[in-house]
Amino acid sequence: MSYYSVRKTDTPAIKNAPLEGLAEGNGSFNNVHLAILVIVVPWLAKRVLPVVNRGGFKTYLFMLVLLGVPTTIAYWTAMSAFGRRKNEKILLPGRAIEEYLTINDEELKKKYHGTNKIPMQVFHDAYFEGKIDFKGIHFMASYHIKFCTHYSTRPGDVLDILEQRHDWAKMVMTPELFKYVLFTLIPEVIKHTEEQDSEQVRDHYDRGDDFYGWFLGPRMIYTSGVVTDLTREETLEELQDNKLKVVCEKLDLKPEDHLLDIGCGWGTLAAFAHKNYGCKVTGVTLARNQTAFGNERILKNGGDPDRAKIVCTDARYIPGGRGAYTKIASLEMAEHVGIRRYQSFLRQVYNLLDDDGVFFFQVAGLRPHWQYEDLIWGLFMNKYIFPGADASCSLGWVVSQVEKAGFEVKNIDVLGVHYSATIYRWYKNWLANKDAVIEKYGDRWYRIWVFFLAYSVIIARNGGSSVFQLTLHKNLNAYPRILGVPNHNSIHVTPKVEISPVE
Repeated sequence: MSYYSVRKTDTPAIKNAPLEGLAEGNGSFNNVHLAILVIVVPWLAKRVLPVVNRGGFKTYLFMLVLLGVPTTIAYWTAMSAFGRRKNEKILLPGRAIEEYLTINDEELKKKYHGTNKIPMQVFHDAYFEGKIDFKGIHFMASYHIKFCTHYSTRPGDVLDILEQRHDWAKMVMTPELFKYVLFTLIPEVIKHTEEQDSEQVRDHYDRGDDFYGWFLGPRMIYTSGVVTDLTREETLEELQDNKLKVVCEKLDLKPEDHLLDIGCGWGTLAAFAHKNYGCKVTGVTLARNQTAFGNERILKNGGDPDRAKIVCTDARYIPGGRGAYTKIASLEMAEHVGIRRYQSFLRQVYNLLDDDGVFFFQVAGLRPHWQYEDLIWGLFMNKYIFPGADASCSLGWVVSQVEKAGFEVKNIDVLGVHYSATIYRWYKNWLANKDAVIEKYGDRWYRIWVFFLAYSVIIARNGGSSVFQLTLHKNLNAYPRILGVPNHNSIHVTPKVEISPVE
């Protein structure tokens, strides 16, 4: 145990948190309190203001519309700034911001100095513009020298300093965040048109295969891998190969199957399944670069182009009629579908799947008992990394949606810490290719991505974000459930002790 009984880990499999990296932030607001304020504030305004105090119910509704958003903004701002931390087990050292950051902008330097913390949104926007840099930490990064022996070994390392973010950054809602939510995020969630999806996906994934290769490595898989060995640091390729095997085994792939991979990326799962399980595969992506790369990868691996191919099309227009596919996989694509279209997407998958088929659904999401840090990180991700991916919701919400669409849940695995391990390897790849990235794409793109990767290592490890693997089939009386027992991996365990039956 470490300081104040906070347990630390020490395994080569992941980037283990120093003690300060386990500090809690301010918890989420109370929905009941917010609802009461939104209802009561317009009523009080109507009672107090002479101009409207004689009006009736219509006047109250007008005041509700007028004051609802400002009241919400005021409440969010106050709670994010003054709300209590989830717990106080880890004491913050209270060091000066100058020990963590080099502020190059004079205006920012006047505002944020000493122990005056900088809002995280203000910080990352300024960092992207080169107005702030991470400073090398040469002191012991601890809260109590007796209990922590973590040193920074890389001067100016983004991840090391972000581990100590609660000592120099405030997780508060800012005017810029509210502006983004009200005028960009909400309209995009409501619309989520085909044109919008196409523009956002192609702008992101057609940036250049080299850009993604510099952190994804040769497998070119942009989804979480799977850790299988805690005693060593498995390579990124091992993590991804582990995941590919898990997917194919959970699907129980056979040569006679026709697998549909929705949002197939660069086609690695399609090529892997076709090569190792002999099944027919159709991959679907909206990105042109990925389509060309995926089809070439299939051919390089000895694939039959008549039985394995990547198709460039919107998921709305997946080829095939009712029951056309015996197995369907979708790995971290549904977030881009959006909340508005989520149910229609799942019903589309239901119709495409054979009645005896299996649907493997991997989706990233946020915890329902969120902290303001989770919210601010999520808004950063939506603005800079995955625009339009507004359907990163809690596991409970995902389960309710798949069941509503007619699926039965066979198995669920939560892989947040596996994602942290995967992203940590992406992060190290990105650092290793810094010069190449900056030469071709510029310093700003390098900074955005190094911040994204470093921060995501932490958020996924700490539970703010996670990834869920759901194995599903149609909830029909005639579904042959018993045949799925052999590949129901979570019930096949190897005991760590010798077992003696109870007499």
